[in-house]
Amino acid sequence: MASRAALALDAVRIVTALLIFIHGVARIAAGGVAPFGEWLGTQGFPMGLAFAWAVTIYELIAPVLIVLRRFVFWACLGHIGILTLGAVMVHLPAGWFVVGLGRNGMEYSVLLIACLAAVAWAHAPFGGRR
Repeated sequence: MASRAALALDAVRIVTALLIFIHGVARIAAGGVAPFGEWLGTQGFPMGLAFAWAVTIYELIAPVLIVLRRFVFWACLGHIGILTLGAVMVHLPAGWFVVGLGRNGMEYSVLLIACLAAVAWAHAPFGGRR
């Protein structure tokens, strides 16, 4: 039988993956990939639209892998990179708080990064007893 800590980590893994998956689905459903790509282009990214699609597709595929316990460590690292870049480029200039004392800050991104880091650490292909 799984320990309470293992079940809690499973809950964090699954919920975090679902939140990221929903983000990708919402971007597509709202027609937000092209505007995201245009914005990336204004920030100096070459092929902004291609990069926007790559991020969006990653947000659809990697969370499924995380839920299915496949390549969890690597999928988490990819999301950590994407979220860190987004936190620095978009949310850091707005401050810390998402709502209340601020707007669009980076606290939610930091929370997701921390959850992904914990899940990645638990599924690292080195060290431990795996």
